[in-house]
Amino acid sequence: MTRTIAPRLRILVLLCLAVAGALLAGAGPASAHAALTGSDPAQGVVADKAPTQVSLTFSEKVALNDHSLRVLDPQGRPVQTGSPANVSGTTYAVQLKSGLAKGTYTVTYQVVSADSHPVAGAYTFSVGAPSPTVVSAAAPAAGGGVVGGLYAFGRYVSYAGFIVLAGGAAFVLACWRRGAGVRALQRLVVGGWVALTAATLWLLLLRGSYTTSGRFADVFDLDLLGQVLQTKTGAALVSRLLLLAAAALFVAVLFGAYHRREEGTEKRDLAFGLAVGGVVVAAGIATSWAMAEHASTGLQTSIAMPADVVHLLAVAAWLGGLAALLTALYRAPAETPVEAAAVRRFSRVAFGSVVALVVTGVYQSWRQLGSWTAFTDTRYGQLLLAKIGLVAVLVGIAAVSRRWTGRLADPVAGTGKARKKQVAAAPAAGGGTGAEPAAGDSRRAAQLARQRAAVEAARQRRLRDGDPNRYGLRRSVLAEAGVALVLLAVTTALTQTEPGRTELAAGAAASAPAGSGTSAASGALTLDMPFDTGGTDGKGVVSIDLDPARVGGNEMHVYVQRPNGRVFDVPEVKVSFTLEAKKIGPLPVNPDRITTGHWSAKGVQIPMAGDWKIAVTVRTSDIDQATVSKNAQIG
Repeated sequence: MTRTIAPRLRILVLLCLAVAGALLAGAGPASAHAALTGSDPAQGVVADKAPTQVSLTFSEKVALNDHSLRVLDPQGRPVQTGSPANVSGTTYAVQLKSGLAKGTYTVTYQVVSADSHPVAGAYTFSVGAPSPTVVSAAAPAAGGGVVGGLYAFGRYVSYAGFIVLAGGAAFVLACWRRGAGVRALQRLVVGGWVALTAATLWLLLLRGSYTTSGRFADVFDLDLLGQVLQTKTGAALVSRLLLLAAAALFVAVLFGAYHRREEGTEKRDLAFGLAVGGVVVAAGIATSWAMAEHASTGLQTSIAMPADVVHLLAVAAWLGGLAALLTALYRAPAETPVEAAAVRRFSRVAFGSVVALVVTGVYQSWRQLGSWTAFTDTRYGQLLLAKIGLVAVLVGIAAVSRRWTGRLADPVAGTGKARKKQVAAAPAAGGGTGAEPAAGDSRRAAQLARQRAAVEAARQRRLRDGDPNRYGLRRSVLAEAGVALVLLAVTTALTQTEPGRTELAAGAAASAPAGSGTSAASGALTLDMPFDTGGTDGKGVVSIDLDPARVGGNEMHVYVQRPNGRVFDVPEVKVSFTLEAKKIGPLPVNPDRITTGHWSAKGVQIPMAGDWKIAVTVRTSDIDQATVSKNAQIG
C-alpha cells in the first residue's frame, strides 16, 4: 500500500508546488508597503513659476540613497541637485536647479519602505504650460522581473524551511521521542535546516539588486552587498544565519547524543534542555522576520512584533508537525511505527496552535486592514479572505483526522522478535551437509537471511497499513499537507502585498484635489512650503503637521529646515487659517517654541469644514521675513 500511495504523494506535492508558484507569479512585483500619500508639486499641477524643490510624502518612513529621487526635464536631463533628504516626518525632498524652463517635468522615485519592500513610482508636473516629454512616466521596476520572482521564491523556501525545521523538531521532542532515531524524520528536519540556510543566503545576495536595479547581473555586486548589510533587513538576515548555526548544534544533539542515550533521568534532563534551547532559537529565528517586515512598522509595533513571533511559531508547530506526522505515517520503519499516543499528543499541540493562530491572526487582520471594506476593496484583504478560507478547510480536515486518531490503535507487537528468529534461523538454511561450509554457501545463507527479513518486514507493514483507521488517518493527514502547501504560498504572497490600511490611504490621497496637502490614514495633514525671506541666509522649508485635521480641536507642529535638510533656527513663526469661501479668518495661531526649528500649538480650533488657506510667516532676522501659504481640505 505504501508503494501505491507514495507516487500519489509525490504527484500531490508537485501539483501543490505548481499552485504555489502560480500564486507567487500572480502576485507580480512586490507591492509597495509604504505608499505615496502626497507630493509637492502635485501630480498634474501646472505651476506659475518653477519650484525650488520637489517633496514626496509617504505613509511611513523610507530609506533613500543618492539616486532615490530624480527629476527629469522634457529632454530627459536630470535637474535635481544634491542628495534627497528627510525634511519632516515621512516627507522627503530634493532640491532643483534654478531657472527651470517651461514644460513638463517627470518625478521618479525608488525607495525602500520601513518593512523592507521596494517602492517605486513616477508622476509629472508642469511649469508654465504642459509640453511633450521624451521621458516615460512609467514607474521604475522595483521588486519585479526575474530577480523579483527569485526573491519571492526564496521567501517561500525560507518560510517552508523554518516550518519544517522548527515543527519537525517540536514533533520529535513533544510528541514522539522515539522518532529521533527514525531516519526519515532526521532527513526531514535536516532538510528544513538546509533549505532555510540556503534561502537566507540567497535572499542576502539578491537583496541589493531586488531593491535597486532589478538586474540579475548585480546579484554578486559586493558594493551592493555591503550596502545591504548596513540595512535593517540585512541585519535581520545575518542574525538569522547566526541563529541557524545554533540550530545546527541543536539538531546534531537531538539526533545524536539524545537518540543514543538510554532512557532515564539524564535523558529527561537533556530533553528539557533541548526543549528550552529549541524554543529560544526558534523564537529568535521568527524574530528575524518580525523585526524587518509588516510587524516592525505602523500601529502598535511593541505588540505587533511579539504577536508576529507567536503567529510564526504556531504555524511551525502545526504545519511542521503535520509534515513530520505525515513522514512518520508513510516512512517510519515497520519495527518502530508511530504510536497512537504520539498522534494524540500532536492533535493536542495542533489544537493549541490553531487557537494561537486565531488570536494573533485576528489582531494582525485588524492592524493591517482597519475596516471591513478593506477585505474586498484591497488586494491584501482579498488574499486574507483566501487565507481564512484555506485555514477553515484545513481545520475541517483536521477534525476528520481527530476522529481517525480517536479510533487509532497501536500495531501488534512482535515484529522485532520475528525478524530475530528469521535471522537466527538463516545460517541453517544455507548449510549443505555441514561438513565443510564453503564461502559461497555462507554468502548464500546471508543473502537468504536478508531476503527472509525483508519478507517479514513487508508482511508487518501490510499488517500495519491494513488497519483501516491508520489508513484513514494517513489519507486525511495527506490532504491536510496538500492544503498547507497552498496556504503557505498565500501567506508568502500576503507578506509581499501592501496592507489594506496603506492601500486605502494611498487611494484617498490620490483622489484628493491637487495642492490639498497630504492626508494620512489617521487624518493628519502635512504641508511643505519653501520660503525665501530675501536675506543672506533666508531660504528654507517650513512644514506644518495638523492632527487630526478635522473640525474642532487640533494639534499643530511646525518644522523649519534649511534647503539641505538641516534644522533652521529662526526667531519667530506665525500661522493663520482663512476660509475664504465663508469669509472666516484669518484666525491667528502663535505656536510655542519646543526646540530649535520645532514649534507647536495645541487646541487649534477649526470651526467648520472647507478648503482652508494656511499661511505661515517665518522671520529669519530682525527685518527679514516672508509669508507663504497653501490651501488644504480640513474636516
